[in-house]
Amino acid sequence: MKIEIIVNGIKYSKDVPPNQRLLDFLREDLGLRGTKYGCDQGECGACSVILNGEIVTSCIILMAQLPPQSDVLTIEGEDQVLQLLQTTFAEQGAAQCGACTPGMIMAATALLIKNPKADQDEVEEGLCGVLCRCTGYIKIYEAVRAAQRRLVSK
Repeated sequence: MKIEIIVNGIKYSKDVPPNQRLLDFLREDLGLRGTKYGCDQGECGACSVILNGEIVTSCIILMAQLPPQSDVLTIEGEDQVLQLLQTTFAEQGAAQCGACTPGMIMAATALLIKNPKADQDEVEEGLCGVLCRCTGYIKIYEAVRAAQRRLVSK
């Protein structure tokens, strides 16, 4: 099946199997390996990307399910909020093993794009779809709040 998709601001026109997952398309066809494999069931959030403005788990979305001209933002993207969160995660020591980090940053990006003034409860709720087995989430929340303060002060 022929698809047209925008990924990180670049338009692609490709033939893909209709049952190919978005995760596999990003990693294998486009070489964007920042989006991680996790549970393969949409439960852990490691494969989270932003699809048409919404956070989704790319391991359970088939290419045939994508609307025409879908717009996908991955951890490799150039979005201002995404870049800021990557910086604050590094500064705050919010990544440990790194398996959840791309998904966590993508969930935080989606949240702060929609609600740059989210309170702590909203931050926690916005990130609840991404599981981290290494931390108590405190450093992650601190990194998101640090990015948020920088966004709001601009």
